[in-house]
Amino acid sequence: MNSVSYDIRSIMARDPAARSKWEVMLCYPGFHAVLLHRVAHGLHARNRKMLARMVAAFNRFLTGVDIHPAAVIGKGLFIDHGVGVVIGETVEIGDDVTIYQGVTLGGTGKISGKRHPTIGNHVVISAGAKVLGPFKVGDYSKVGAGAVVLKEVPPHCTVVGIPGKIVKRNGRSDRAEDDLEQTKLPDPVGEQLAEMAAMIRELKAELDELKSKQEEMQAREPVHA
Repeated sequence: MNSVSYDIRSIMARDPAARSKWEVMLCYPGFHAVLLHRVAHGLHARNRKMLARMVAAFNRFLTGVDIHPAAVIGKGLFIDHGVGVVIGETVEIGDDVTIYQGVTLGGTGKISGKRHPTIGNHVVISAGAKVLGPFKVGDYSKVGAGAVVLKEVPPHCTVVGIPGKIVKRNGRSDRAEDDLEQTKLPDPVGEQLAEMAAMIRELKAELDELKSKQEEMQAREPVHA
């Protein structure tokens, strides 16, 4: 029960829309998904694997969240909205992680053994992001919306883009309210496009200036009969 209480408190701390514990318990599919996964994971650990898969299938039907019973999940996981979240068999998730809708923690290829990511503590994975492969996303790191992460991410980093690129290092912030500040994530592609647009404007201005000087020189040349 302590784990359940911790999960509820962590959701209320990170979601400004959560107005009461009863609202979280009755209306939050992400909370229901974690709760049912703990049942499925317990059955899987007791070698009741078929029954565990049945509970996981019911979990997916009820909440829209697909979590393999073997996945290891720490305390305080907040799956916001929940729809479309996929968590693979060998995934390991630390404490106080926030996952938004449409996130996939998946594997690549058909290799056996560890093939899914390990997510550290206090990580935020934004909507639609895909983290694919047997590597670790370090503590307090953030994955931007729609990013596709294919290699290890050190702690306290921000990753955006396809494929995912680290655009901020040592962005240390241990405050739960900063989890929701996704609008402030850097946009490296947008920044590059802005730089290219500025260069084009400068080149155009230089060409216009050269053209103007050339026209002036032609106007000063004498006309020969």
